[in-house]
Amino acid sequence: MSRDTTTPDDAAAFEAAATTSGTATSAGENIPGDLLPLCREHICPVCPEKAQADEQRLRALADLENTKKRLQREKDEQVRYAAETVLADLLPTLDNLDLALQYGQGSAECRNMLVGVEMTRKLLLEALGRHGLEAVGEAGEPFTPELHEAMSHEDRGDMPADHVATVMMKGYRLKERLLRPAKVTVSRTPG
Repeated sequence: MSRDTTTPDDAAAFEAAATTSGTATSAGENIPGDLLPLCREHICPVCPEKAQADEQRLRALADLENTKKRLQREKDEQVRYAAETVLADLLPTLDNLDLALQYGQGSAECRNMLVGVEMTRKLLLEALGRHGLEAVGEAGEPFTPELHEAMSHEDRGDMPADHVATVMMKGYRLKERLLRPAKVTVSRTPG
């Protein structure tokens, strides 16, 4: 917002000075000495408003940049984990394939079917792996609460305490995000 406080007498005096001494420049080098304070008097009331407007403009630009960066981060995160819900919905299917393989191991009649189930499981894991899914929880590894859910303790003399004794249900991770912790039994020293 600029305020025009120039009176007709001031404008006439300024124009007369400009025509007699050359053109006026923004630096004030061709403005006669008696008109220079008059020009500054009309400009200076605007200075605090201009400084405030400049500060507001800089803040608005900084806010805009921060918003752009935040939105880009959120978009990258959404793209990175877009398949999370679909992959999480497929985990029970993997569990059922694992159970079918586990329970059919001793049966001679099921051998051909188990080969097909194993191939299906392998293809599904490969496809999901291309999207960043990986299994977590192996027997013998140290128990980690971030990756494992302890279902019970098991006295084991053949492994150190606080290690995964048995994996009851595999856990899965999508890139760095855990979709489901592995359900395990944790070893402890008998005694």
